[in-house]
Amino acid sequence: MTGTQRRSRRIMMTGAELDVFLTEQRTCRVATAGPGGRPHVSALWFLWDGEAMWLYSLVRSRRWADLRRDPRVAVVVDDGLEYGELRGAELSGRALPVGDAPRTGAACAELETVEHRFAAKYFGLAAMPHDGRHAWLRLRPEAVVSWDFRKGAGAVGPGA
Repeated sequence: MTGTQRRSRRIMMTGAELDVFLTEQRTCRVATAGPGGRPHVSALWFLWDGEAMWLYSLVRSRRWADLRRDPRVAVVVDDGLEYGELRGAELSGRALPVGDAPRTGAACAELETVEHRFAAKYFGLAAMPHDGRHAWLRLRPEAVVSWDFRKGAGAVGPGA
């Protein structure tokens, strides 16, 4: 990952913490830009493989259309209820399609492990159920910003 976090280094996650966090979380919010630049944010399931975020998107969605036109994306994953518990990460870069679209289950070496892990995580299955409506996007982050307010308990307050 390129891009360096400048602010709030005392509450940013280490690489190992970030890997665990992204692996455990289930839902992200994906921000894309429409034809006129209008932002669009949508919730989505994802898989983190330690290097890339894999997004499983409907191909007949505004998100898919936006990303086919302009692959630049920002994705936020966060957790916590109380202020001192908040933690999360923003990953940005380009989300590019991998495999057939829509996904039919045709052999694709790049997706073998991803689909196995995704099926287990979200469906409790050993194999991916292909519905002919979804396809894969891979985001290799160019920049990552993270925060874990549990590290700065008392040191960081609202508006900091």
